[in-house]
Amino acid sequence: MVPKDETIPVERVQTGLRIEKRLLKVLKALAEYHDLTLGDLIEGIVLHAFEGKSPFGQETLARIAEIKRIYGLDLDARASHRMRDRR
Repeated sequence: MVPKDETIPVERVQTGLRIEKRLLKVLKALAEYHDLTLGDLIEGIVLHAFEGKSPFGQETLARIAEIKRIYGLDLDARASHRMRDRR
C-alpha cells in the first residue's frame, strides 16, 4: 500500500469513450466544480466503485442533483442496462 501523500506513477492512454450526452455534461460540470480533469474524476469514481465505496459525500451528492436538474438528466442506475442509441 502506498502512503497517502505519495504519488503513484501510472501509464494513461487516450480512449474514444462513447457516453450519454447529458451524463457527460454532468460529469464535466462536476469535474470543474472539484477542479479536476474529467479523466481524474472518472478514475476516482471507478476506483471507489471497485471497492464498493461511494465516491461522493452528501454535499457533492446534493451538487450532483442540482447539476442533473440543470442539464435535464433524468436517468438513474436502473437505466444503465436499458439505454440504446437513437436512430
